[in-house]
Amino acid sequence: MSQAETIKRLRAQTGAGMLDVKEALDASGGDAEKALDALRKKGLKIAAKKQDRSTNEGLIEAYIHGTGKVGVLLSLACETDFVARNDEFKELAHNIALHIAAAGPQYVSADQVPEDVVAKEKEIFAEQMKGEDKPAEVLEKIIEGKLSKFYEQTCLVNQKFVKDDAKTINDLITEATAKLGEKIEVNEFSRFEL
Repeated sequence: MSQAETIKRLRAQTGAGMLDVKEALDASGGDAEKALDALRKKGLKIAAKKQDRSTNEGLIEAYIHGTGKVGVLLSLACETDFVARNDEFKELAHNIALHIAAAGPQYVSADQVPEDVVAKEKEIFAEQMKGEDKPAEVLEKIIEGKLSKFYEQTCLVNQKFVKDDAKTINDLITEATAKLGEKIEVNEFSRFEL
């Protein structure tokens, strides 16, 4: 594969600019896989920098599952109307709405889980651990691990994406943030089921 073809492929995979791709290829000695890793890491750094920005634009995505018995309304936010009209942003919104229909999360993220629900889950986990002859700090770590698993099951951004379980919904959003150059976040969603 020629360098031009490699650059074109890497640009399509990452959304990075031509100069960034060429620099990554040069730094990796022409190794496309190493260049891809470098570009993805750079994209994650860009996404992290954008987390303080405000998201005042976006779109509402409606998804009705094929049977007509499950529907989702999703509010996905971004910084500008330009990105909100972008096909990749629309595809992201569609994929997240489809995921919500399939996986049925209850909350967007762990910080939205009410304190009383967290306390109740911890109480249940502590009750399950009664009679275990382990030090208190070990029991606490086990409870935290179980709580993390609870978040993975009930919080949208922690769930594994139904189309690709190697990624979480947060990974999808982070990749889109790096690719589109704007902060993207889920404001809220509603899932309806008959």
